[in-house]
Amino acid sequence: MRFFSALTARINPVFLFFFSLAEHRSGLGAKRGLGMAVVEEGSPSRRFWNSARRKEAVFASLTPFVVGLASGGLEIDGFRKYIAQDMYFLKAFARAYELAEDCADDDDDKSTINKLKQSVFEELKMHNSVLQKWGVDPTNEVNPNPATTKYTDFLIGTASGKVEGGKGIIATPFEKTKIAAYTVGAMTPCMRLYAHLGAELAVYLDKFDNHPYKDWIVTYTDKKFQDQAVQIEELLDKLSISLTGEELDVIGKLYQQAMKLEVDFFNSQQLTKPSIVPLIKFIQPKKNKLMIFSDFDLTCTTVDSSAILAEIAILTAQKRDQSEENSCENMRKYWNDLSSQYTEEYEQCIQELLPQEEVKQFEYEKLYEKLQHLSEFEKRSNSRVIKSDLLKGMDLENIKNAGQHLMLQDGCKNFFQDLVKSKEKEKLDLDVHVLSYCWCADLIRSAFNSVGCLEYINIHSNEFSYTNNFSTGEISQSIQSPIDKLSKFKSLIPQSTLPKDQNTPQSVYIGDSVGDLLCLLEADIGIVVGSSVSLRKVGKQFGVKFVPLFHGLVQKQKEIEKDELRKESGVLYTVSSWYEIYAFILGS
Repeated sequence: MRFFSALTARINPVFLFFFSLAEHRSGLGAKRGLGMAVVEEGSPSRRFWNSARRKEAVFASLTPFVVGLASGGLEIDGFRKYIAQDMYFLKAFARAYELAEDCADDDDDKSTINKLKQSVFEELKMHNSVLQKWGVDPTNEVNPNPATTKYTDFLIGTASGKVEGGKGIIATPFEKTKIAAYTVGAMTPCMRLYAHLGAELAVYLDKFDNHPYKDWIVTYTDKKFQDQAVQIEELLDKLSISLTGEELDVIGKLYQQAMKLEVDFFNSQQLTKPSIVPLIKFIQPKKNKLMIFSDFDLTCTTVDSSAILAEIAILTAQKRDQSEENSCENMRKYWNDLSSQYTEEYEQCIQELLPQEEVKQFEYEKLYEKLQHLSEFEKRSNSRVIKSDLLKGMDLENIKNAGQHLMLQDGCKNFFQDLVKSKEKEKLDLDVHVLSYCWCADLIRSAFNSVGCLEYINIHSNEFSYTNNFSTGEISQSIQSPIDKLSKFKSLIPQSTLPKDQNTPQSVYIGDSVGDLLCLLEADIGIVVGSSVSLRKVGKQFGVKFVPLFHGLVQKQKEIEKDELRKESGVLYTVSSWYEIYAFILGS
């Protein structure tokens, strides 16, 4: 472990060079640090929302209710029931405002809270008119479902001073003010999330004629509601000024809990039509096989594995040749030279394979032909590394230790852990495969073993050769190129047993680079992680369309509603994080 501590305690020039190589390999100059801890600046409300937007807001957007609402295909009866539940919730929301107003000690704050409370009554009037429009008496008693009850109990409990982490006794005016801050902290997520969803769904008012839920969407896209969301955030920031760091942490937990309750509220809505989300329910893998494929380097990880292996190799040499001062420096220089050569030749290769003009329609055959040249380049580069003997003498234990400490992208670990739990618990016909250029599959196996997933994940990568647990410098090369990846991918896909008229997707491929492009296009659903410049550049030149996942799923939902679900050739779906992948495939 000491050796690995030395590895992780320092960032040497070779590490940065190979990180640069990784960026060029995926065209990911802006991706550095993704998934790593970042100190966030700004007001409390901004920090809390920025955190929730990456996770809970994604889960809310990708619920069957919101996707169905966006597509316009949500059944009317389901929407009526949602409105009834929301009316029950809004009455509790207004009551929480009243309690917060009573706790506030500043006249301006009381006035702001009162205005926000009045806006809730206006929203209730809107719901009343919706119900009356569809022949439902809004005065009928509503039986709240468990999710609604849990959310309203949380709000009223918080507004009454029952706050985990709080003192529980309201003895002074200042403590009452803290309760006002806690209450506003628990209510702000609802306002901000609805403003966010309104803005996200507004685009579908233009895309789909006579959208049945236009009035609902317009309510939350309207400037008045958007301003109210900002107003409650500003109030939260003002009430937070006098709080300690510990008390701000309490608000942060309340904010996150409220966001989770929002997701539960959307998920609790009773729908009868099939939904494309979550995919695992739509496909029903107890009846139909579902296959999940993923790349590894910079798709799952925050750093390319070649950077890790290069650093281990150099530190191994340094430890072995302590008496030869120049040996380690010479090795670094050699690595740097190899990296620079790779970068230069890679950029040239990408440039050469691009057609002079962007094609007007998707041309898979031409793309395949051009990527064969990239395959030849990758093989030449790997041969140079092997011939250098720079990977010789690495201890297998050090490689495994590095794998155990390898940082995965935010949300990636949770996705694979819960995916294999679902497979095991529900006895699903689900296969999970990782296809990677990585020189050493032991590093990948160790990474997934450290998060408890290895038993159910099939690793397909290159392998180091060892003698007495020390690398010989040779690599058993099975996946070096886009063509190799595609060949392995196709070999793992069984012949479909579905009826010819059933076009249910069975394979999902997740990748981030040009090396994944053919597999992404071959899969029923190809998902691009991150913002690779070279991947998009190459793809677009050959007619590939890149569509944000949410927009793509709304379109697929419309196809399902018309019983016209189809695979569109040359379309890939883009995500900004693994949480989108999690929400799409597994749900919340």
